[in-house]
Amino acid sequence: MKKAVSRAVGLILAAVMTAAMMGCSSPKAEEGAQPGNTESDALAEENTGSGETTGQEASGGDAAASADRIVNIGVTDSLGGINPFTIDQTWINKYAVGLQFLPLVELDGELNFQPMLADSITTEDNQNFVVHIDENATWSDGTPVTAQDVEFTFRRLASPVIANATLMLYAFEGVGDDGFLEEGAESVAGVQVIDEKTVQFTSKYPMALTTFENTYACYLHTLPKHVLEQYSEQELQTLDWFNHPDVVSGPYRVTDYDVDHYISYTANTEYWRGAPRIEKLNFRIVDSSQVYAGLQSGEIDLTHHTMTAIPQEDYESIEALENVNVIYGSPITNQSVFIQTANLPDARVRQALVYAIDRNQILEQLMKGHGEVVDGFLSSASPFYDSGITPLPYDPDKAKELLAQAGWDGSQTLRFYVNSGDGTFVNAAQVMVAQWAAVGIKVEVQTVDLATLMTVAGTMDYDLFAVQYTYAPVDPYPDVSWLLGGEGSWTSYGDTSINEALEKTQTAGSVDEIRDLYTIVDKKVQEDVPMFSAYIISAQGAVSKRLTGVNANVYGFFNNIHEWDIAQ
Repeated sequence: MKKAVSRAVGLILAAVMTAAMMGCSSPKAEEGAQPGNTESDALAEENTGSGETTGQEASGGDAAASADRIVNIGVTDSLGGINPFTIDQTWINKYAVGLQFLPLVELDGELNFQPMLADSITTEDNQNFVVHIDENATWSDGTPVTAQDVEFTFRRLASPVIANATLMLYAFEGVGDDGFLEEGAESVAGVQVIDEKTVQFTSKYPMALTTFENTYACYLHTLPKHVLEQYSEQELQTLDWFNHPDVVSGPYRVTDYDVDHYISYTANTEYWRGAPRIEKLNFRIVDSSQVYAGLQSGEIDLTHHTMTAIPQEDYESIEALENVNVIYGSPITNQSVFIQTANLPDARVRQALVYAIDRNQILEQLMKGHGEVVDGFLSSASPFYDSGITPLPYDPDKAKELLAQAGWDGSQTLRFYVNSGDGTFVNAAQVMVAQWAAVGIKVEVQTVDLATLMTVAGTMDYDLFAVQYTYAPVDPYPDVSWLLGGEGSWTSYGDTSINEALEKTQTAGSVDEIRDLYTIVDKKVQEDVPMFSAYIISAQGAVSKRLTGVNANVYGFFNNIHEWDIAQ
């Protein structure tokens, strides 16, 4: 499967990275928010002309009473779209769509796969995956959700006309290596309907059950065939129906949205798992500098660890608010530093880069201790994390010794690219540069916006670059396999022992066995240092005390949204 995943991640890298980096991207400033305007005024102006009562409208004057029954989720990234056929898989897009069209399964706060549309997914051979749809699952018009809906959705997602490459569908039988079917295909060999509630997926290569669940089942938002089969593939790309769908499987449906400012929902009172207790819901898209004020005023009810970038300097102020509970998420987002090993071929120099910096000091001073330091890819949030791998310590004398052994003369200046939208790490990079200079390594920081950083990452024209990257705790295989995939990857690094261990994770029979395999990977990465982790982030989230039933975890945040309520 390694070849396939390597090609896939190359195709979807920008989307995956955007999802991982929502905590550091720079959201667009709100249009209409002039100096002196309050946040409420700006948001009300943005929503002029909406046919629905939203949180933005309800935040003002005469509508104050109705606002008591509306929940506003503050997020800091712009919506890419709400058409499930064309969106990329950034977190805001995934959740915006997932509230209407459920995935097959979803991770919960304990990193278990919780049934959503599917009540079970099983495999006996790691290539045939049998998905059973919950017998009670129905569309909001009363029509049962069926295996035919799942097959129809897959086939349209694999359409070369719709051309959405973000789901890596070429991993399944009958789908081309480019991830698409023949135009107009009426079936696909790798997705077979067994009965009304059972569908079987067949992969071309051995694949761990967790990989199938995390990479596919969590992102396949099943759509109603009986509503959409009348439309051509071309029409589905821009179908207005998705802007206000009247048939959904999830707890809410979109009533209005502006990609830069808000998404408004109303409850699906026919939700088969139980009608939501909160009638109206909004995603309020704001600048990160507005989050604290919004929480303080009550105009924002809650934030999400991966969709809301809260500036570090606001953490303590938010903790002091009396109207919210603060929850720090599991350490899952890695501030990764990738080394272009083709430009720095001596592992001793790469090791010296790590020994020369005081990562614990950076974590404590800049992150206020909200995170951890590890070597390799996996954090303590992963079931495959090996606590026995001790991170390389801060040891400038060791760094100098290694540089001397490598014949480093100090004349080379390394180019270090950093995301300008991640202010915390821009500061961290300056600390690192000073500590590198102290051992004789000259480094020049290049701060660029995220889009430029991703462009640079696709070349070999850098020595180091840093970006936040979330390696899925239960399924790091696709990302790790690509990043250590040799020539053409961000590191240009490959190793036979790593490749063999990664391949074995796809057929391993127990968590302990998989952990042992990832230990091989992380120890080798610690030894050869094609990348290192500056720190792992435990992001801050906040929930208004007026809400009840919210499971404010990094994963599973919206799984039980129909049970959220307003405290009386």
